[in-house]
Amino acid sequence: MKPGEITVLPLQDIRVLDLTRALAGPYCTMMLGDLGAEVIKIERPGRGDDSRGWGPPFVGEPYGPYPGESAYFLATNRNKRSVTVNLKSAAGQEIVRRLAALSDVLVENFRTGVLDRLGLGYDDLHALNPRLVYCSISGYGRTGPYADRPGYDFIIQAEGGLMGITGPEDGPPYRVGVPIVDITTGMFAATGILAALHGRALTGTGQLVDVSLLDTQVALLANVASNYLVGGVEPRRLGNAHPNIAPYEAFPARDRWFALAAANDRQWAALCRAIGRPALTNDPRFATNSDRLAHRAEMRAELEAVFATRDADDWLRLLREAGLPCGPINTVPDVFVHPQAEARALAVEAEHPTAGPVRSTGFPYKLSQTPPEVRLPPPLLGQHTEEVLTGLLGYSAEEIAAYREAGVV
Repeated sequence: MKPGEITVLPLQDIRVLDLTRALAGPYCTMMLGDLGAEVIKIERPGRGDDSRGWGPPFVGEPYGPYPGESAYFLATNRNKRSVTVNLKSAAGQEIVRRLAALSDVLVENFRTGVLDRLGLGYDDLHALNPRLVYCSISGYGRTGPYADRPGYDFIIQAEGGLMGITGPEDGPPYRVGVPIVDITTGMFAATGILAALHGRALTGTGQLVDVSLLDTQVALLANVASNYLVGGVEPRRLGNAHPNIAPYEAFPARDRWFALAAANDRQWAALCRAIGRPALTNDPRFATNSDRLAHRAEMRAELEAVFATRDADDWLRLLREAGLPCGPINTVPDVFVHPQAEARALAVEAEHPTAGPVRSTGFPYKLSQTPPEVRLPPPLLGQHTEEVLTGLLGYSAEEIAAYREAGVV
């Protein structure tokens, strides 16, 4: 954008009522908030989102049962306003209904059936606001024999096949180092919501968006699932190796490990020349990708013997000069001083009311005309209760005071 040019945010006309906690739901609503949506986060009075207690580390001032703001909560709750409401009370349920009537999107991740019993399910709120896009995030989906089970990222990584293909070939199964199923479920939920909003522009009505952790995990199996569904090949754990390409894995140099990918025969030939072993190009065990897959152990032994003679930085320089995809295996601190991460603004900062400047991961998409931005830091618990109830719903100060006394807000 040119300096001084007026900008808009792509979702600035969308209001999202956020009834989520933990990670998958908050990640989804943060994505919508980053793109400009007004997000009103409903939390339990006194305790709030479960992730507020998931620490250390904590920063800022203590409040309620917490020694401060947890880093976990701060990671997924920027660009939101916090309103405390007791959903078990009739008055609290009425507050949510009034907010839903004025909202474009509602996102919830309660166990299937909980909000229906409170009169806040899809059928109830669709009747109240037919234009509402109602997104339900659950462990196993709203239908099927497991619909009423709670869902946890770790369990779904296990049950959905991810741990079955992650870890050393001759060792135990591993979970991915981040809660990848929660995060990607939030991403799929946001995509479904955006599609439903576009559908509403065509039909005039909202709809139910049903997203689950299990559905997401199975979708993420992608090419590995295709190897089985199409080719009948049962996937297995291969450590860092790729099931269909070789070499495509991590190797130990003299001082540390690095990652290398040679995705075709041309790159394999370039690799052999770069490491001073051109004869390997024509070795019948390694001539084609299929040959290298069939003789993976022998190929790896040949490469490891060479890589052990020099430091990783030396190999990375030589391999990059040869045009080969490769990179260091960085720590998280390494990532945030990486020159490309800095150039792409992959850490952003917001001024928190008690913790001061708080950094979080940046935006993974760059929009040239309507770029996302951090407008609000992650909120204090209930920070915006009066603001929303008076400014949006018209409650009086006396009514809010009475609700506080009764534990409604």
